[in-house]
Amino acid sequence: MTPVLSLRGASLRFGDRELWAGLDLDVEPGEFVAVLGPNGAGKTTLLKAILGQQELTAGTAEFLGRPVRRGHRRIGYIPQQRLMESGTPLRARDMIALGITGHRWGLRRESRAERERVDALVAEVGATDFALAPVASLSGGEQQRARVGQALASDPALLLCDEPLISLDLRHQRGVTDLIDEQRRKTGAAVVFVTHDVNPILDAVDRVVYIAGGHFTIGTPDEVLQADVLSALYGTPVDVVRTMGRIVIVGSNDAAHDHDGHGHHADHGDDLDPEGPVR
Repeated sequence: MTPVLSLRGASLRFGDRELWAGLDLDVEPGEFVAVLGPNGAGKTTLLKAILGQQELTAGTAEFLGRPVRRGHRRIGYIPQQRLMESGTPLRARDMIALGITGHRWGLRRESRAERERVDALVAEVGATDFALAPVASLSGGEQQRARVGQALASDPALLLCDEPLISLDLRHQRGVTDLIDEQRRKTGAAVVFVTHDVNPILDAVDRVVYIAGGHFTIGTPDEVLQADVLSALYGTPVDVVRTMGRIVIVGSNDAAHDHDGHGHHADHGDDLDPEGPVR
């Protein structure tokens, strides 16, 4: 079976700083891959390289057996949750419809087939009750459901998710995660999911790509989220604590990388220095 996404020797450098190098990764149809690591490690930049928006320093990236290119219709993209400004006239249904008609120039009424497709997507993502409401009036979770619908509109073979759970409460985190997981199981789309918080998606994840300090490691969550593995990756002692269904990564000076997103201390783990010891 041809991988949906294939990276070979992929490297990315900005000036003297190397984010990662020699990355080999095949993502199979229906596979859910989480990309973890501290801020500045290159997680979002990896998505940009897959989208064809960032050229690799070395190596290759292929989508469905061909070199990646910008604007591929079979790659769906779900961004971080960003609240719309009050007064924005766009409705939830309009946002979803952009996934079908947004690539066209000029204005044109939806065809019957397009209208039926949009209505089906609205139902699939549970947006029927607020489909005609202005996006700015929706909750963060409702807005993210609309963004998932937009990403699914082109029948993607690959869903790229860039921190889509940020600013959502636990209930909406679970709702959006379940929606993405259900769709990939139903359609066979692969998922590459960038997050600082693995706990809401842990039940769905097949493999983890953990990037830190210019290095990376790849494996199942049980293989990667281990003290010895992450200590070697960060180059400093790191402990992994599993408590009350959460995974917490603790550095040598007790600054925690709290993967449930509820660490309220001065040095939250997502700010760990990717080029130095855990702070």
